[in-house]
Amino acid sequence: MGDVVRAPWDAYFVTGYDTCSEVLRGRDWLAPDFAWQERQADTERWNAVATREMTKTLSRLNAPEHTCQRRSLGNLFDRSTIQRLTPQVEEHVTRLLDELADKLRWGEADLVSTVSEQLPISTIGSWLGIPPEDYPHILDITHNQVHAQELLPTRSELNVSAEATLRLRAYFTELLRERRANPGNDVLTGWIHHWDAAEPDREKADEILYRLTMFVTIASLETTATLLSAMVGLLAGEPGRWEWLAGHPGHIDAAVDEVLRYDPPIQINTRIAAEDTVLAGVPIPKDSMVHVLYGAANHDPRRNEDPDAFDVERGGTHLTFGGGVHYCLGAALARLEARALLTQLLKRFPTLRVTTPPTYASRLVFRRVISMGVSI
Repeated sequence: MGDVVRAPWDAYFVTGYDTCSEVLRGRDWLAPDFAWQERQADTERWNAVATREMTKTLSRLNAPEHTCQRRSLGNLFDRSTIQRLTPQVEEHVTRLLDELADKLRWGEADLVSTVSEQLPISTIGSWLGIPPEDYPHILDITHNQVHAQELLPTRSELNVSAEATLRLRAYFTELLRERRANPGNDVLTGWIHHWDAAEPDREKADEILYRLTMFVTIASLETTATLLSAMVGLLAGEPGRWEWLAGHPGHIDAAVDEVLRYDPPIQINTRIAAEDTVLAGVPIPKDSMVHVLYGAANHDPRRNEDPDAFDVERGGTHLTFGGGVHYCLGAALARLEARALLTQLLKRFPTLRVTTPPTYASRLVFRRVISMGVSI
């Protein structure tokens, strides 16, 4: 239908790889921040508690506020950080696969609840110093809060997200209070020191710290969990793929990238036209929403030949981690978790197969695998 297609509402779908890349990287395309939301007629949607809370996070900020907060984080997962985290992530994988092995002795096991959801929260939780006994609570809140980030949330979904948002604020506010009182050797303590020095207003500093901690935590959970589940589903769900990769471990990184291209955890990202413009020949008025379709871009045959074929040896490209100033902060961490899990799975379970196909939540923006049965 074209690189830019009019949506059934007052917005546009962007489908082509190059056009999506132009929007993601261009300075004339903004995140839907408060200034834009206040100009919209749909006040119920944009004034919803959960929506406004997410608008305060990095993904919805524009310069200069986005620049200031992003710089405060630095390069969160640079090469040295990833090298330091690798042994910890591998330990988490080993522990979780021990639990999976115990369950597989009795036949089929659910990979999602046993491994895919547990690895991201174990990784980010230990990095920030979150008590392990709180992991189930955070996962539960995140599953409910994410409704507010959907494309067209219903009133009931916004209400569920509002309750989850209040629980998130209560939890992370208390976590920050406790950590300030009892500093540790963790990233969160470092952020507290930075913002206490940079922002003399303690209340404002605490608000920024809450937003950063909450956002980094929830942004690293559902997307990575879906990546891990989709990875196993695509590789172990088709006869021959799993066995081939077990015999060619040098292609593990390529396999992870092909999963990211083929089935991205986030399907849609929204930007706003800063001025009247023309995109791929289509006039776009100022303030219009454009929805970048990651799946469509990754399957653009002009970029990836025969795009609907899953091919580990493709060597293709994708936009799954976004681009420009909003490029995914946790891209390197997600790759590390996927690589560590796939490496150990192939060694420990060379005959692994999917016995119950993945069940997905009914969502447009955030893919979420609810369950998937595996056996050996």
